[in-house]
Amino acid sequence: MKILVTGKGGREHALITALSESPQKHELYAYPGSDAIATLATRVDVPGLPELMTWMQENAIDLCVAGEEAWLVKDRGLANLCAEAGIPCWGPFKEAAQLEASKIFAKRFLQRHGIPTADFTVATTAAEAKAALNRFPIVLKFDGLAAGKGVAVCPDRTEAEAFIEDVMEKRIFGAGDLLIEQCLSGPEISIFVSVCDDQYQILMPARDYKRIRDNDEGPNTGGMGAVAGRELATPELMTQIENEMVKVTVEGLQKDGLKYRGFLYFGIMLTPTGPQMLEFNCRFGDPEAEAVMPMLRGDFANYVFEAAKGTLKPELIQFAEGWSICLISASAGYPVSSRSGDVISGLEAVEGARVYHCGTRKNESGQFETNGGRVLAVVAQGSTREAARDKAYAESQKVNFDGLQRRGDIGTMHFE
Repeated sequence: MKILVTGKGGREHALITALSESPQKHELYAYPGSDAIATLATRVDVPGLPELMTWMQENAIDLCVAGEEAWLVKDRGLANLCAEAGIPCWGPFKEAAQLEASKIFAKRFLQRHGIPTADFTVATTAAEAKAALNRFPIVLKFDGLAAGKGVAVCPDRTEAEAFIEDVMEKRIFGAGDLLIEQCLSGPEISIFVSVCDDQYQILMPARDYKRIRDNDEGPNTGGMGAVAGRELATPELMTQIENEMVKVTVEGLQKDGLKYRGFLYFGIMLTPTGPQMLEFNCRFGDPEAEAVMPMLRGDFANYVFEAAKGTLKPELIQFAEGWSICLISASAGYPVSSRSGDVISGLEAVEGARVYHCGTRKNESGQFETNGGRVLAVVAQGSTREAARDKAYAESQKVNFDGLQRRGDIGTMHFE
């Protein structure tokens, strides 16, 4: 097959790696890809989505896999255009992708279908938002795509009003309303589901760490690390999540006439009163994908191809036992800003662990250097969580660049 993956970060590097390790050898392409991804897939250089569609048709692409979320809702939508062109696409139609693109759309979907979630209100102006601040801590969410940075958990009015001014007056994320949400407490869990119309398969659960510093301190990021393993959730909890959230969501998509074929991420908080939905992502999470994909066994390429055409075949893939730990190395200034151009050393010294490139490029000397906020994901597996964690940290320590930021409690916090 000829397979094209959209995106350029660590998640896409992990997906393309898994596709390359499928039993049959396929021709892999990436749009826009990265210098690291180029070792596995041919990069496609076109200006935008219309030109990409033309390129895919001219090159007889058999399967398009949506990595990052933006293309799903850009213009007329990647999956919509693929359907018109007769190209199977693993990613939902634009209308269904609003579950991620609009947090307000998602909350109203949850409310409409009786899926447990926090109480919320919607503000269209800064004045409305400030007037709705009636309890603390409180969660504020920009209603749109913001690369994982459009959410703030505010402990007091000062922080809340500062975030409201950034979002509603300075418009740092662009135009959009604000979701004001009750703050829930408890550990989080990420549940990944392959959805194919009215069929679904729950994949390996994971947990990510969104704050920049240890002990979940500092601002939110796109994710500083992740843990994956079946033991993350008891069979009883997984049954509850399936019955109260996954099954009801898939049925709700059908009832609402929302066409969905692709990965669907359920961000869930395990509160003292039971699981509560935090958010949907309409693709594999990042950095959870980097933790989960090395655990995948079987024929991933054919699994996605058949599902994109309308038949889910769970028997084509399996997941290994044990644990997988992903550590993110971030650049100087992240998440407020990021610094590019710092040379990365030690990549060749990593043994027995995966290295996925999230934000790197090659300089004129052929060395990898930083090119974004989250730079690298180093991922290791083990029969126990402790063994996986020790290996991931040992190998990650071999890699360095100026200004590197790395948390020291991935795989430890929320387990003690």
